[in-house]
Amino acid sequence: MLETMSKDFLELLADGPDAADERVRLTAFECLFNGLDDERVASLFTLLGWSGDFTCYAIAGMPTVATAAAAARTSIARTIAGLGGDSLIGEHDGLVIALVRQSGAATPEVTCTHTLPAFAADRPVCLGPSRQGVSGAMHTVRAVLFALKAAPAVSPHDVPRPMRADDVLPERALIGDEDARRELVSSVYGSLTAGGPDDPTLLTVSTFLQCGGSLETVAKELNVHPNTVRYRLKRAAESTGWDATDPREAYVLTTAIALGRIHSQS
Repeated sequence: MLETMSKDFLELLADGPDAADERVRLTAFECLFNGLDDERVASLFTLLGWSGDFTCYAIAGMPTVATAAAAARTSIARTIAGLGGDSLIGEHDGLVIALVRQSGAATPEVTCTHTLPAFAADRPVCLGPSRQGVSGAMHTVRAVLFALKAAPAVSPHDVPRPMRADDVLPERALIGDEDARRELVSSVYGSLTAGGPDDPTLLTVSTFLQCGGSLETVAKELNVHPNTVRYRLKRAAESTGWDATDPREAYVLTTAIALGRIHSQS
């Protein structure tokens, strides 16, 4: 792809700068979709005015009408520009994906909410994590694509609109998203084990999950007072960001512990 880019780009220059700019945008997005983030891809972003360690995030969803993707792209671009941001917008497998460079005062959540009218009301819309530079752009784009692919596995009641890519971390891991697996192992399982082998946090959380969320059963199993279990679970929720007493978040923790234990033995 990149090997033929220079030739194609020179040919497009004859058709005018707009055609060349569009080809660069399409090529840049295709690179991100395919997990490419090297210096050649960085050069594409520089041509588009995105240079250095810029902060960005992705927004993705199905357009309101399948044949109106171009209109959705235009609407999203105008909305983001109106909020003081800059964007690159592409399409992939029927989805419209906006890569937004953080440059205005609007938060990612506010920007994403304002773009919702351009997306189909009966389909999920996903906000990716904020990341830096071309490598970060690739990761946030892939995160929203994996999240939307994984969304059908989750109850509609557990998928807010817009959803965050991290809302379906376990499901993303199940369908092969290595970023989700790393997040679950390094951030979630890593937080549970950060205190070392003598820290009871991991044991308490894993026992609580195995006992179906019964404080009394866990307290008896660990020979401690139920209030001690409550304190440890609260501390675990603060360190991991996931609460074992919530059924959905308990599943995230269960998956993280399973992957973490597998990873620690590999």
